[in-house]
Parts: sequence; structure tokens; C-alpha cells
Amino acid sequence: MQPTGMAAEAASILRVRALRGLSEIGAAAWDACATSAETLSGGDETCNPFVSHAFLSALEESGCVARRTGWLPLHVVVERGDTLIGAAPCYLKSHSQGEYVFDHGWADALERAGGSYYPKLQVSVPFTPVTGPRFLIAPGEDPEAAVSAIVAGLRAVRKETEASSIHVTFMREREWTQAGALGFLQRTDQQFHWENEGYAGFEDFLAALASRKRKVIRRERRDALSDGITIERLTGSDLREEHWDAFHAFYVDTGARKWGSPYLNRRFFSLIAERMADRILLVMARRDGRYIAGAINFIGDVALYGRNWGCIEDHPFLHFEVCYYQAIDFAIARGLKRVEAGAQGEHKLARGYRPVLMHSAHDIAEPAFRRAVADYLRRERAHVDAAVDALDTLTPFRRGGGGPESSES
Repeated sequence: MQPTGMAAEAASILRVRALRGLSEIGAAAWDACATSAETLSGGDETCNPFVSHAFLSALEESGCVARRTGWLPLHVVVERGDTLIGAAPCYLKSHSQGEYVFDHGWADALERAGGSYYPKLQVSVPFTPVTGPRFLIAPGEDPEAAVSAIVAGLRAVRKETEASSIHVTFMREREWTQAGALGFLQRTDQQFHWENEGYAGFEDFLAALASRKRKVIRRERRDALSDGITIERLTGSDLREEHWDAFHAFYVDTGARKWGSPYLNRRFFSLIAERMADRILLVMARRDGRYIAGAINFIGDVALYGRNWGCIEDHPFLHFEVCYYQAIDFAIARGLKRVEAGAQGEHKLARGYRPVLMHSAHDIAEPAFRRAVADYLRRERAHVDAAVDALDTLTPFRRGGGGPESSES
């Protein structure tokens, strides 16, 4: 029976809520939005593991994401009556750590001008520089209307929390365009991804490279294992607590040396192993009977996402083998379209990874500061476009097409 009169009007009213954690919403409802055709339209993914209820809730339940870490969950949900129509993973931030889209200069400028940059709202997956959906739309909803409602909800939460701004990072290009039409400032950056051109195996990939580059990679792979190192690839039921004990030790040691305070604790790794082991690829290096290095990857339906690496022994080229070459080998074997190897790193070019654009959108409340940032972003986008074009000429692939060169080169 269809509602009529006042009942029909009430049923059409949208309600915005800010959830203090994923425990306040069912996994099925959240994941239905995260994997809907409306959310993923225009891309090639059918599942992004990082916006799943399992991954995001593991960050919260482990304590990696909480008020004390500067990531207070305020997930925005839009409902029509009792029906969820859209959501956004959102956090109230008291700093700019763990985001990989750097706005420290913006914060400094506003503070020098007498303003307060923090708190701010961050729509993202914490500690995860991976493009994925940020505006999650329920099946059957109109995408444009749902995104407009989500953005209106974010702006209402920004006003309520007296946050300076809203930042939507590592978003899909379609969402970036939608956000721009709704008044967000648009920003671009770059990453390096490996693309699977239908290779039959790693040697087939190497055959697409210039001879000199191919020889370098073969030598690096050989030298990486020259000290009696062996490699294990673990996923699903093969993952055990002993592997996580070792990997967490690598992660903490390397993270402490690189940025001072690693973001992820030991409990987080156990939780994701319980909830999504089939979506995890752990590449581990062993020498003299003990693990010495490892890298964690997450498996999507079309891509392999490289995330964190760590080691307790330094060996030449072992980082390249564990993080890049093993990922390529696995992606080819699984028939995945690409490997996304995380943030930064022009050294990835020589390993067959290509530059690609990343997208973020920013909504700044203070008018004069907004104008200054808008001017900066216009110039930055032109610089990023030029940099991507220039870097794309530095890839190791052979020029001019033609058949593969001899694998004896």
C-alpha cells in the first residue's frame, strides 16, 4: 500500500545522522550501499575492500581509529524514513596525519591568518591511499539526488561540529566531478599503477619492456633472493597468527623509522584476518628459518592493492621483489587488471608502473581562505597534468609496438 497525504510527505523527508561508529549500522545495509551499481557506476570495480563494513569496523574496534588517535568517526548517513539511501565514511580530524593528501601548508596558512584549521571533516579510508567510492548510494536510488543529499548532510555536520572544511580524498573521478558541480574545490595528484595487458606470465610482461630494462629487473629479482631468501604468498586459511606476529614486527620497525608512529596495531591485523582473509595477500620473505620482511596486499575483484611493507633485515632489491614483482606475478596469475602500489614513489616507473591521476575535493567554509586555496589548486592541477605526461615518457616499455623481443635478452 502506497502512503498518501501527510504520510506520503513524511516518507519523502530525508534525515541526516552522524554515526559515532560502524557498530551503529548493520553490515548488510552499509555493504549494500558500498557495492551497489549506483555507487560503482562508471568504474570497473564490483567490490572495493577498503570501504567494506569489515575493514572500516576493524579500524574502529582495534582502536586505530578513535578520538584519541585524532580520527573520531562521524559517518554521515542519509535516510528516508527507516530506509538508508546513502552514506559516507567520515571522520572529525584534529590533525592531518595518515591521509596522504597533504594539506599541512593550508593549515599553517590559516593558522597564521588567525583562523583555526582543525577540527576538519575527512571523508576517506584512514591510512589508506587507495581510490574508491566515497559517496555510497543504496541500490535503486537516483545517484545525483543521493550524492546531493550526502553532501548536504556533510555540510550540516561541518556546521554542527564547527569544522573548518570537508575533505574527500582518493575519490573516484565521477564523484570528483559531482563534488565539483556541488561547489567543492577540485584537486589532483598522482600515483603509479601497473596495468595487466593480458600477460600470460611474468616473462610475458618482461617481453614488453626494452631489453636493458628487462635485464635490470631480472637481475634485481635474482639478487633479492641471493642470500638464501625464499618467498611465501599467503592468503585465506593459510594466514595464521604467527604470520601476523612477524609482519606486525616488520611494520612497526619500518614505520617507526619512517614516520615515527605506526598507525596500525597488532589487533587490527587479527580482526581483518578473521573477517576478510580471502581478500588478503601477505607476501613474506624468509631467511635461515625465520621471516625477515613482508608486505600486505588486499585483493579486489579487478585490482590488487599494495598497502604496507616492513623488514627487519636490509637486503638489496628485496623491497622491490616483495612489494612490486610478487604483486605483478600474483595479479597475472589471478587475471587482475592492475596493481595499485600505494602513494608516491617514482622508482616504481622502472618496475613497469605508470603514472595515473588521483582525485580529491575540498569544501572550505571561510570565503577568503577558500579563494586562496582555489587559486593554488588551479595552478597545482596544471603542474600535476604536466608531470604525469612527462613521467609517462619514462616508463620501461618498448617504443613503437611490434612483437616481443627475444626472452634471451
